[in-house]
Amino acid sequence: MSETDSSPRIGQIVRIVQGREFGQFAIIIDIVNERLVLLADGEKRKFDKPKLKNLQHIELCEYVSPEVRSSLLETGRVTNGKLRFALSKFVNENLIDLKKGDQLDGERRCN
Repeated sequence: MSETDSSPRIGQIVRIVQGREFGQFAIIIDIVNERLVLLADGEKRKFDKPKLKNLQHIELCEYVSPEVRSSLLETGRVTNGKLRFALSKFVNENLIDLKKGDQLDGERRCN
């Protein structure tokens, strides 16, 4: 986690910076404690089997998906399709300069 990040929020988009999924994006679906969050992307990591991740191993983006957040806060659940939609919307709106097949380098930020 970089020094400009604040506390994590449900529905917030993150970029994984450590581990097997390095460079991929996911959404916070639950906050376990001050160090750990549960992540899902609706594709590899479904809502029913989220990834437990240390906050030091992710980069918090400023964007919080209102659809995912409201669904999780109202019902406690979110569909995998909604997770995929929120991530693709974020990537299309904020990371347009990435071409298909390009990888994120270590210097690129979420926001």
